[in-house]
Amino acid sequence: MDKQTTCPMPDENPPAEEIAEILQNTKTIAIVGLSDNPEKDSNRVARYLIEHGYEVIPVNPLKKEILGKKSYPDLTSIPEKVDVVDIFRPVEAIPSIVEEAIKVGAKVVWMQLGLSHPEAAQKARNAGLKAVQSKCIKIEHSKIYHKEAGMTFNLME
Repeated sequence: MDKQTTCPMPDENPPAEEIAEILQNTKTIAIVGLSDNPEKDSNRVARYLIEHGYEVIPVNPLKKEILGKKSYPDLTSIPEKVDVVDIFRPVEAIPSIVEEAIKVGAKVVWMQLGLSHPEAAQKARNAGLKAVQSKCIKIEHSKIYHKEAGMTFNLME
């Protein structure tokens, strides 16, 4: 299997009701791999989450600040409690990010659309975290909170 372009299928994901509960009870989201480029999906997702009331913490060792917020080199450098760790990194980086998420006491590890790592997800679940694989947090939020208003979701907006 080519590590750069493919990843395993998710072994399991929480049901839609549980994903809605995660989003409802989340306040702080650390986005690992957040880009300062407004054309990148991670940046679009972060802006959307901020607009919808979430506290977003950038995790990018190459940047001091993203979207006007201090950027941290890794999860263990964040001085506050993190509810969700949203991952925008290559598949091979996922296990070490999950290790850090467990170490900092996150509640959820969220692997963005196209990313999954069943072994790391199981490790997170065994440590008491919820694990979401290959789902976009922006799309899931839009499906849950905007369907009543007749709105659709678009990662590009």
